[in-house]
Amino acid sequence: MPSRPLRLAGLAALVSAPLGLAAQVPFPPVARQMEHVSLWHGEKVDDPWFWLREKANPEVVAYLNAENAYTGAMTKDLQPFSEALYKEMLGRIKQTDLSVPVRRGAFYYYSRTEEGKQYPIQCRRKAARGGAYDERADEEMLLDQNELAKGLKFLSLGGMAVSDDDRTLLFSTDVTGFRQYKLFTKDLATGRVSAPLAERVTSTAWASDHRHIFFVTEDDVTKRSNQLWRMDLKDGKSEVVFEEKDELYGIGVTRTKDRKYLVVESRSTDTWETRYLASSKPRGAFKVLLPREKGHKYDMDHREGTFYIRTNKDAKNFRLVTAPAATPGMKHWKPFIPHRADVLLEGMEPFQDFLVVAEKSQGLSRFRIQDIKSGHWKDVSFPESVYAAFPGGTPEYTAKAFRFSYQSMVTPPSVLDCDMASGKQTLLKQIEVLGGYDKAQYTTERLWATARDGAKVPLSVVYKKAVKRDGNAPLFLYAYGSYGYGQAATFSSPRLSLLDRGMVYVIAHIRGGNDMGEAWHDDGMLMKKMNTFTDFIDSADFLVKEQWTAKDRLVIEGGSAGGLLMGAVTNLRPDLFKAVHSAVPFVDVMNTMMDASLPLTVGEYLEWGNPNEKAAFDYMRAYSPYDNLQKKAYPAILITTSFNDSQVMYWEPAKYVAKLRTLKTDSHPLLLKIKMDPAGHGGASGRYDALKDKAFETAWMLQQVGITK
Repeated sequence: MPSRPLRLAGLAALVSAPLGLAAQVPFPPVARQMEHVSLWHGEKVDDPWFWLREKANPEVVAYLNAENAYTGAMTKDLQPFSEALYKEMLGRIKQTDLSVPVRRGAFYYYSRTEEGKQYPIQCRRKAARGGAYDERADEEMLLDQNELAKGLKFLSLGGMAVSDDDRTLLFSTDVTGFRQYKLFTKDLATGRVSAPLAERVTSTAWASDHRHIFFVTEDDVTKRSNQLWRMDLKDGKSEVVFEEKDELYGIGVTRTKDRKYLVVESRSTDTWETRYLASSKPRGAFKVLLPREKGHKYDMDHREGTFYIRTNKDAKNFRLVTAPAATPGMKHWKPFIPHRADVLLEGMEPFQDFLVVAEKSQGLSRFRIQDIKSGHWKDVSFPESVYAAFPGGTPEYTAKAFRFSYQSMVTPPSVLDCDMASGKQTLLKQIEVLGGYDKAQYTTERLWATARDGAKVPLSVVYKKAVKRDGNAPLFLYAYGSYGYGQAATFSSPRLSLLDRGMVYVIAHIRGGNDMGEAWHDDGMLMKKMNTFTDFIDSADFLVKEQWTAKDRLVIEGGSAGGLLMGAVTNLRPDLFKAVHSAVPFVDVMNTMMDASLPLTVGEYLEWGNPNEKAAFDYMRAYSPYDNLQKKAYPAILITTSFNDSQVMYWEPAKYVAKLRTLKTDSHPLLLKIKMDPAGHGGASGRYDALKDKAFETAWMLQQVGITK
């Protein structure tokens, strides 16, 4: 195929043009096409934009910079609105604030923010005699991320843990956006920070002797977490104590609630395996709790000589069993919580006198607490019918109160303690929304859309009460739908900028997540992945039919695997959507999944399918957004990504845009906005930078439905 030069002349002319020519519409960049043939199952497949994978190629960088310049030129008129939205969104945030202190041993730990600073500051105070929080105690600054970030474009704080003797901080940082974390220690008495102890660290844990640490590192090519290391901080020597050789699995290291055991989990999509070692014997050998068995997922915690094991053995939605720590094999299991077809057992947290379990039913999370001595259970009740609740982190094994976070689409995030004996809840903090936010002006509800195969898809909805349901309201539909990750009905203060302008906001809890249990995930993966896309389309059709909105008032958004969703549904039903924001989108499915050398690819065969198998290849190819672009009209599309994204490589959205430019028959915007400075899968690391990005994306989406102020 003949190549074409990178066409930048039209854009360059606009950028440097006299004011009289500023009204000209710039030409979009055109990436040259160069033949690249792959042989897939005996078929020759040409991908003329494959060369955009050459990250070090100056022509690739020039093309991406040209796309950014084009987006800047095409959205120049949007800047005043974007800046106004940023000030509006920032005006709702209490910039100088303090998290709720949480006790760990002899100290209370918290983070605080200061107005004008991008990052939080990690601190602690000595607990008062008797264990209460004493705000008069001297503050000890553990890490000031703003100081760490000086001179850097990006900073991400990874793990952070203090040794059992409270003297040494273990922490990791990434300054690239590629999730390459370096590990450090900080002597909390002297303030001395070590040189990097290790690189590419993904999880860490202290032994109880506050001398040995354990950490996991990732493969430098595939980014699979595959090696467990033990280091003696006294002599600085480290050694690999376990290596996960199966490419389908990744590993992580943690400690049990009571800190008595170190735990290493090996996980693939459908099979989990656990190893454990007494944290007081760090030089010992890890034991396998239960040998891996295809399809068996289990995890465990420890309490008073007993392992509490959450297992899906003969229990699709998991059940809970106990076993003696000395003999944890299946023949010693005792039933504790039975399997329920309509309730997903998501997790458990054992305390000295209580057990807390997290469950999910009908797309909503809940907690139950058992008094171990009496065996009595009590439910933690919530005041709204649609909400989100998460365990809030209660580190102390001897705690009498269980901390959790509660919010809804109209209730700001709140931190509560629940007395585990009485069930009494105490509100410790609710995020303050500045600017006179009145939740009574808004309403949230649960709708159910019927998918084409009869499945009932839950929808979480929020809108201002003044909005009329007559088909004229703009509507923002969001979804994810992959990896078994459910989408909670959470609060967002930036979202108020949509709601206050009359837009309805909806989360579609489509198949591929676990919102309705493990089967909900199974029905949206592998050879049933198409359900994810048709659920979204059917949800959108339902919202139009029920007059929540109209096709020309409907905007949609998804990121990462949710960006795959955006690409697939836009190919299937481009007539249904007015505008699309696709963030860090996984759109080049076939090229990525056929390349086992790329980060994360092999481990994802169990989620998407192994394309080396013809049946899986054909099924995946039928929905891959990049491979199914056609010559037809598309909605307005904004794609955002990062040059240093480690999860979805920048070239996927870049190739998608380059190819679509040659096919789309409409005049709607197609924009690519890529962060060329260090940034990650989640975008900018600083809170102000991230909010500016959110303001721009919000302004663009609102503009597509005619709202410009």
